[in-house]
Amino acid sequence: MKMATDLGELLVPYMPTIRVPRTGDRVFKSECAFSYDSPESEGGLYVCMNSFLGFGREHVERHYRKTGQSVYMHLKRHVKEKATGAAGGAIPRRRNGKVFLDLELNRDFNGDDYEYEDEAKLVIFPDHFEIPLPNIEELPALVTIACDAVLNAPSPYKKQESDSWEEEIQVSRHARSLRQQENGVRIPPSGWKCAKCEMRENLWLNLTDGSVLCGKWFFDGSGGNGHALEHYKETNFPLAVKLDTITPDGADVYSFDEEEAVLDPHISEHLLHFGIDMLQMQRTENGHHTDNHVQPRVSDWEVIQEAGLKLKPVYGSGYTGLKNLGNSCYLSTTMQVLFTIPEFQRAYVGNLQRIFDYSPLDPTQDFSTQMAKLGHGLLSGQYSKPPMKSEVIEQVMKEEYKQLQRGISPKMFKALVSKGHPEFSSNRQQDAHEFLLHLINQVERNSSGSENPSDVFRFLVEERVQCCQTQKVRYTQRVDYLMQLPVPLEAASNREELIAYESKRKEAEENMRPPPEPVRARIPFSACLQAFTEPENVPDFWSSALQAKSAGVKTSRFASFPEYMVVQIKKFTFGVDWVPKKLDVSVDVPDFLDLNRLRATGLQSGEEELPNLTPPIVIPEDTRDNTTNNSLESPEIDESSVMQLAEMGFPLESCRKAVYYTGNMGAEMAFNWIIAHMEEPDFAEPLAVPTYMEPDLPSPSLPTTTALDNQPPEESISILTSMGFPRHHTIQALKATNNNLERALDWIFTHPDCEDESEAMSDMADTDPNDNSFSNTNAHSDSSLSPDQDLSSPRVRDGPGRYELFAFISHMGASTMSGHYVCHIKKEGRWLIYNDHKVCLSERPPKDLGYMYFYRRLSSC
Repeated sequence: MKMATDLGELLVPYMPTIRVPRTGDRVFKSECAFSYDSPESEGGLYVCMNSFLGFGREHVERHYRKTGQSVYMHLKRHVKEKATGAAGGAIPRRRNGKVFLDLELNRDFNGDDYEYEDEAKLVIFPDHFEIPLPNIEELPALVTIACDAVLNAPSPYKKQESDSWEEEIQVSRHARSLRQQENGVRIPPSGWKCAKCEMRENLWLNLTDGSVLCGKWFFDGSGGNGHALEHYKETNFPLAVKLDTITPDGADVYSFDEEEAVLDPHISEHLLHFGIDMLQMQRTENGHHTDNHVQPRVSDWEVIQEAGLKLKPVYGSGYTGLKNLGNSCYLSTTMQVLFTIPEFQRAYVGNLQRIFDYSPLDPTQDFSTQMAKLGHGLLSGQYSKPPMKSEVIEQVMKEEYKQLQRGISPKMFKALVSKGHPEFSSNRQQDAHEFLLHLINQVERNSSGSENPSDVFRFLVEERVQCCQTQKVRYTQRVDYLMQLPVPLEAASNREELIAYESKRKEAEENMRPPPEPVRARIPFSACLQAFTEPENVPDFWSSALQAKSAGVKTSRFASFPEYMVVQIKKFTFGVDWVPKKLDVSVDVPDFLDLNRLRATGLQSGEEELPNLTPPIVIPEDTRDNTTNNSLESPEIDESSVMQLAEMGFPLESCRKAVYYTGNMGAEMAFNWIIAHMEEPDFAEPLAVPTYMEPDLPSPSLPTTTALDNQPPEESISILTSMGFPRHHTIQALKATNNNLERALDWIFTHPDCEDESEAMSDMADTDPNDNSFSNTNAHSDSSLSPDQDLSSPRVRDGPGRYELFAFISHMGASTMSGHYVCHIKKEGRWLIYNDHKVCLSERPPKDLGYMYFYRRLSSC
């Protein structure tokens, strides 16, 4: 390094490249774009004074060569433990109080135990001239202003956090002066019921007189009769707390007077007045908590996290944890498992240098770069080094055990993969299963022309639909990425115990007594597998043999087996308030799984196929006569489903569209449509249903175009494209569903980002079962490939259906909207637990309480 002398003259050639951050510019001064280096790393961090991107020591030269940008600000934080005898609680010493004014502190360091010194300087490449900062007297005014703006710039993630759906809640003006009545009311821990009706959901405790009443006015759309609001209008008692939200960290409080959710700083005292000690409510380590609707189950959290056991931390390659950003454990567990798979390691970490060298000018917005960065961070061992012996000895001597595993922060990765997604971009807890599918979608989008590691999960499902009246069948195929197993509660091995518990629970509820200790249902895995294979009814089935609606049943089998099988236990369901709830079950998931008996068979001898006819499109007579009208005036819509969705807070027109486009099949289907289309610009615009002329309609008495023809019926294409779907996507959907409009619509919803290049795959996968590309005989040999696969379709990697368990993700809590995720992964013959930043050897992996299980194919003997 060289120290500059005449600063003004030295900087003149570079002045045009030095910018002052403007509104909207993001300044990355706490993390490298290619690694997890920070100002606390040994080499510090270099911030480009033109793009404001941050780079570690080993990556800044690459950026200089690629862009020619020469001026960087070097930031370095020196952190050291206070000398023995330092006053406890003293304010940490800082050399330059202004330099790192807005730099995010490393939360691993406690200000009472450590002190730090900050250092900043300008560095000019390629000669590495250094200019210490601050240096107001000698630097040109523009440079001084630019440096000051960079040093004081907020986190680049603050805007995204403020743009999420989380609203800033204000303290109620009634909180401090609230007067509570001395009426002797005491609230029991469970068995609550509205004082004016029979409602037992969405109950609110008025903090003035202790009345427990139902609500309907709250923004989450929960059901109720509005008695809490009526009570306020009669009494003017302003504040109420939702009963099942009380935890040691707080509760949901609503102000009727202010007409919004509020904070109550004195909530603990206000609840204690009615006998509720919120500090004694269930709580677990890491700040996560369970719902307290009934007596909380402690064992769930303890068993899954292996609490109470002295788990041995592990360090090195593949043993790096991920910091929890606040309900980001769903992301962390998913990524830990994915980067255990060799194909993901090879695609991103194996191609690290190529990806970094060809990354765009803003690598923070490049998916492959951020995947490679995360994979390298997890696998390199660079950020998971064992503590020095001196540190361990010192802790033993002091009888202190500080957190030595710090992990890496996935903040930049999360900001990118969740960009534009209304749920994943928020700070709320999410479903790990939904995030896995979202990530596979991202991998698909960004793997054009290169290896697609998500192909290891890709398989074909054969669906057999049978008309119950004519016994005729139709075979189709679709692509899927995981196997969802239902949970048949009626098959519980401890059914008598469950019945006894339910009886005691109801008795306790009626008598306002604490509920009994919950009993967990034990479900055999074989029962889940059996439920998966059972035929299911097809709602509103239209039989082409009868040319009318009839009863139909559907069964699903595997047309191919993937290299890696993901099995999801469907523990989550919707409660009466439309909040996802979890079934409290234990499933004896096996270490070895054989699915070969579920291999698809294709059309069997003696089976007769349903004719390839498209259902007629029924159009009201008055609409047929109106040839100038561009939309149906009164489309048939289930208004009860519309209102259910509207009460959840969605725009009314969006709810109408959701119910219409899902064929009035219920609020749950419509809810899924809303989640899939929320980002569309016309999401809240009024429903416009196109009209089709009678001469253009297919004749129900004549066969329409078959699935083997090059083009589906133009009428069907027009109907779907008029709904706003791309033409090529519509054609793919119709080909994949034998021109069945209803199923094509469902196919589009479940394949929202299917690319053009996959059309050839769809042609191959969804042809008529009688075609030569799909054999009518079942190849039972494990080593043989699926009959529908050939060298032209490398995306389906078929093989034997025998698997070995190597990882599982577990969820703790009552719903996907709360709780915590951890994962267990088997490496080198031993199980490990990944719990946020902590990675330890597992003593008792709770395989029976998992949510998603990951199996790898066993090699053929």
